[in-house]
Amino acid sequence: MSTKAGEQPAPTADLAALARGGRINFLGFCVRLAARLPFLFIAGRIYGAAELGRFAYAILIVEFAAQLATLGLKRGLAQQLAHTEKPHACIAFDALIVAGIGSAIAMSILMLFPQAMYPNSEIKGLDWLLPVTIIALAWSDIMLAALAYRHDVTSTVRARAVVEPVIISAGALAWSFISLRDGLIISYVLSMIGALVASAIPFLRSYGLPHDWRPDPATLWRMARRNVPVAAADAVEWGSRRIDIAVLGLFFAPKVVGIYYVAQNVASLPAKLKTSFDPILGPVIARNIAAGDKGAVAKQVRQVGFWVIAAQLGVALALAIPGEAVMGLVGPAFVAGTAALCFLLFAEVVAAMAAVSEAALIYVARHRNMLISIIMLAVEAGLAVALILVMRGMKLPEMWQATGPAIGLLLALFFAAVVKSRLLCGMLGARVNGWRWPLIWAAAAGGFVGWLSTFLPEWAELLFGIPAILLAFGAVLWTKGFKAEDRELFRMRKADIEELQEIEVPAPGTTGDVAR
Repeated sequence: MSTKAGEQPAPTADLAALARGGRINFLGFCVRLAARLPFLFIAGRIYGAAELGRFAYAILIVEFAAQLATLGLKRGLAQQLAHTEKPHACIAFDALIVAGIGSAIAMSILMLFPQAMYPNSEIKGLDWLLPVTIIALAWSDIMLAALAYRHDVTSTVRARAVVEPVIISAGALAWSFISLRDGLIISYVLSMIGALVASAIPFLRSYGLPHDWRPDPATLWRMARRNVPVAAADAVEWGSRRIDIAVLGLFFAPKVVGIYYVAQNVASLPAKLKTSFDPILGPVIARNIAAGDKGAVAKQVRQVGFWVIAAQLGVALALAIPGEAVMGLVGPAFVAGTAALCFLLFAEVVAAMAAVSEAALIYVARHRNMLISIIMLAVEAGLAVALILVMRGMKLPEMWQATGPAIGLLLALFFAAVVKSRLLCGMLGARVNGWRWPLIWAAAAGGFVGWLSTFLPEWAELLFGIPAILLAFGAVLWTKGFKAEDRELFRMRKADIEELQEIEVPAPGTTGDVAR
């Protein structure tokens, strides 16, 4: 369709889908940031770094078990829904059965061997109750993935960015008046149950109950087996953000783990910006691969990569420059984790390109993608241990030694970003890297404003400095780095929303999904 001179062409349905998902999830990030900080404040100020560190290691094991229990269906469900003539409700409930079986096995193991969750501390009170959250986590992920297939990402934002953090914060505060021993565990269990309910309500409204449905063991087994590479990639991606805690737990006391955990939680907030694009980016990529349009796939990866890198770089500057003030909100003892926070924030910037490339690689080179991810995890673990031992040999302060895993993560993610983007570039025959040089100018502007903000009192540095850094970064990027397609991220059209409802995801068998 032609356009009049001077007018921008109407956005494609693909771009509308990506932009709308980005808008909603950026809002979710802002809400998540506001909602997560109260829990860290309560846990740090009331429960203390040692209790928080013990809790951090326990949920590390539980969330890993839940990640395995979904068997890759968190991302693989879109393929299953697209590759069947059965009612989608039946496929979704098949996936819930698979995740339920995996969860039951994981729950049983951890309840029988709770020492896996608390290797360096005594098991007490209601500690054994924590594994019950595995099935809530797994089912919630499956339901939200099913809703995302129908372009409902609002439910994910509501469950993960509103219900979950609000309940855990309120629960931790309320239980602190009853018992500091079990407060964090109880509040976490309640938050996972709340997130499950918040996921189930829109899921049942959208899909309803299945009719004439019987669980099919053969189909369930094929579903689980087919998703092994995706499950492994998901587990490695998840593990890359948790193995640092696991390593710290082996070398340091729970107090150090607790301080690092707070830094990790703050740094993980911008990480949600890239993972939240997965439900939207995956179906769009799959449809273009089916059409043989490799150029369109490269363009979409490049576009989303730039959006994610830009957003994460801006947020990283805004949180790293006033890092001492940010960590000090949780308590004076946590200021020691500022260096780790800075490394972790910029590790997420580096990781952006690897994560966005992986959204396409799981369709066209899932086994090679899995192999690269496993190598990256091994590199991260090896570097983390080596850096801790080297700094310990240099007799550096304990919290400087504790930055070893964060530095290892940064370097390992850089390796993965380079290798995965080059692999995808070779397969598509087009550039996929979302980096643009105006990001340097935007970072310089944000950094200069941030440096000026450090002369303010700590409360003013947080209240005025963080928005000023983001404003300076965004203003330069808008004028120097944004193109017409990028500005689409900030537009909302009724026609776009109607178009989104008509997007269909092709069957994996027609997408060139090669088991490599």
